[in-house]
Amino acid sequence: MSAAAKLALYEDDTQAWGLIEGDALAVLRALPDACVDAVVTDPPYGIGITGERWDGVGIRQAVRRAGERLSAGEALERWMSLWANEVGRVLKPGGHLLAFGSPRTFHRLVAGVEDGGMEVRDQLLWVYAQGTPKAHKLPGGLASMLKPAYEPILLARAPLDGTTLRNLQEWGTGALGTEASRVNGYWPANLTLSHAPDCTEADCAEGCPAGLLDHVRPDLLPSRLFFNAKASKAEREAGCEELPLRRDLIYSRPALRVRRNIHPTVKPLTLMRWLVGLITPPGGLVLDPFTGSGSTGAAAVLEGRQFLGIEREGEYVDIACARLTHWAAIAAQKEVLP
Repeated sequence: MSAAAKLALYEDDTQAWGLIEGDALAVLRALPDACVDAVVTDPPYGIGITGERWDGVGIRQAVRRAGERLSAGEALERWMSLWANEVGRVLKPGGHLLAFGSPRTFHRLVAGVEDGGMEVRDQLLWVYAQGTPKAHKLPGGLASMLKPAYEPILLARAPLDGTTLRNLQEWGTGALGTEASRVNGYWPANLTLSHAPDCTEADCAEGCPAGLLDHVRPDLLPSRLFFNAKASKAEREAGCEELPLRRDLIYSRPALRVRRNIHPTVKPLTLMRWLVGLITPPGGLVLDPFTGSGSTGAAAVLEGRQFLGIEREGEYVDIACARLTHWAAIAAQKEVLP
């Protein structure tokens, strides 16, 4: 696919999306000041996931100065501060950033974003059930790591232009969409609880908080927002039918599964839709400088927002384009999300 073709654009009366193939820092530096309303992103965690250079040695090489010795953690924190500085510039005053992280490197993300000039506001948690341990079993029933079951999400904000109220009036940013994000009348929290102990697979027990949440929004099933399974195969692959089948990897080990969407960290759309709606004004522009397989963009168009993505890896650009085209068409037809 040509470079021109990879700058894809979909638009109708209410929404648009664009995707640029290129290095995040280089593209961000070319964007004008205060041009986006919100940033929702899943940057590299610096843990060498599936042996990818972009999640390990590539980060160190990008920030290391001649003759300098940096640990992996120090390099990651410096790199985080570089892109955060650019994100803070392209965000409108008071615009919010939501960035996923790994529990063991999340402190580097937070410190880097803060050093980049943004204000740390909160930490959200995405809780899931089916994480895979990244450790080999050792003799005597021992291992070096626990099974992951959650990912932290940093909430940060670009500096305000005056007071919050003035910022809202001038820029339309600076506050969260708490009223639109309420479920069952309650103020949205940074963690949503899961089912009551007496619930079954077929039905919820009376008074179950998850069941109450789902009753209010059966189209979205909000109880899944933070206790939320990872993206299903059907959701991962939707729109990718014309892409080649490839062998997937699980943490550097060949897997038995074969997929078209081979991105290792695909996020579920129910979660991403709620996050986009929480921090993006209606009709606003969402930026994802680390687009990956395009989950943020799919969520944005489904929520009636505009989207601009940046992705360096060509194989992921193809996947993101296919998925964005698919979900944008569904949004345009006003079809109900399964």
